[in-house]
Amino acid sequence: MNSQIFRTLAAGCLVWMTAASLPADEPKQLQAGAATSNITPLIGEPLVGGFSPEPSQSIHDELNARCLVLDDGQTRLGIVVCDNLSIAREICDEAKKLASAATGIPVDRILISATHTHSGPAARSKNLAQPTAELNQYQHFLVRRIADGLIRANKNLQPAKLAFGSVEVPEHLNNRRWRMEPGPDLENPFGGIDQVRMNPPAGSPKLIEPAGPIDPQVAFLSVRAKDGRPLALLANYSLHYVGGTRAHEVSADYFAMFADRVQELLKADRLDPPFVGMLSNGTSGDINNINFRQPRPRQPPYAQMRYVAHDVAGKVAAAHEALQFQDWVPLGMVQRELTLATRKPTPEIVEWAEKLVSGASPSVHRLDKFYAQRALDLKNGPDSVTIVLQALRIGELGIATTPFETFCETGLEIKRRSPFATTCTIELANGGYGYLPTPEQHRLGGYETWLGTSRVEIEASRKLTEQLVAMLEQLKAGK
Repeated sequence: MNSQIFRTLAAGCLVWMTAASLPADEPKQLQAGAATSNITPLIGEPLVGGFSPEPSQSIHDELNARCLVLDDGQTRLGIVVCDNLSIAREICDEAKKLASAATGIPVDRILISATHTHSGPAARSKNLAQPTAELNQYQHFLVRRIADGLIRANKNLQPAKLAFGSVEVPEHLNNRRWRMEPGPDLENPFGGIDQVRMNPPAGSPKLIEPAGPIDPQVAFLSVRAKDGRPLALLANYSLHYVGGTRAHEVSADYFAMFADRVQELLKADRLDPPFVGMLSNGTSGDINNINFRQPRPRQPPYAQMRYVAHDVAGKVAAAHEALQFQDWVPLGMVQRELTLATRKPTPEIVEWAEKLVSGASPSVHRLDKFYAQRALDLKNGPDSVTIVLQALRIGELGIATTPFETFCETGLEIKRRSPFATTCTIELANGGYGYLPTPEQHRLGGYETWLGTSRVEIEASRKLTEQLVAMLEQLKAGK
């Protein structure tokens, strides 16, 4: 045989053999892992849900950092929901660094949020507009335990399926800011008169109407192993918290009761690895569980939060039956920083505050000394803060985050303008800087708008909304 012909035939045979031996393109496969990490403080740690922190004396239920890691083959991201009032950015940043070093998940692909339970500790700065100079013992502990939870969730990665859905549960939600007839109920600590009051006297004949809307959506994401075992469920509901605990007692509030109940309803108890239920807080800075028109009768401790948690979990579990799970969905995450000016007291307020704090002027409002000190803290604090904003894509679910106790109106606008089929918002994420009213709500006054409760520029909610909508659009476009 001619040597040239032989070489041609041999090369052709080699190409055919090589092509025949190559496997067909394997289908894309999602990976998921979940874990919880106990973040319960020692007894005696201050519980900071009110104006005067008091040491805990007992623990009703443990606090946890609930962690979920997802990987679509190109993007790996981590989501953490912590049973905590509010977590400072520097604590989140440090936990992300530790987790990233151990897992390889980039720090800008990790979301850490707080639920805002009022029966637990806070991990924030004394002056929310100024970073903590040195972490205390609990804050160091929290950094390590959040990182540990992410590391364990990453270790639990396995082939998984994913689905998402939503259901409306309006019956537990009330806008807590009320327009009222003029009177002493509307006086503020600065000597002025507001147009609305937070948490007005229940059943008062002076109530006119709520000052804003509610957001009834419960969006949720369900994750299963390849064999159908439940791995995790992440839900989101815009309800500040429920409360109704015993005094001086640590509790994760209804957020943990939801997680426990949804585990039961999905028949996910005592699995290996353990199922992780998660309930994140939406934009609920002006939303609570109290119907001020028709006050409910006094109840035993924990009864109301259990009622709310079980009802929400039951409605999620019912909607869960219709979900269609997918082996793979695209993941994406975008992070940006936004610098906002801090609010500053006027010279007149500074003079008033200095006299009140020094004792040169008498106190005339139960909170005036407290807000006088807050005004001076803002005067002496930085002129701006730089916050972290994140947007996530999980298939056709969009998630937008905010590091504030954000008003419901802002969340509704983000959802309305989002390009995704379903969108939810997670507040107190990657930091905690106080309340974020809209400019319109600022004009009405009320607790959430007071200087020292709201610490950043009045236009901040608009700036934040524009950034987050643009980030969601970027994710939708696949950029």
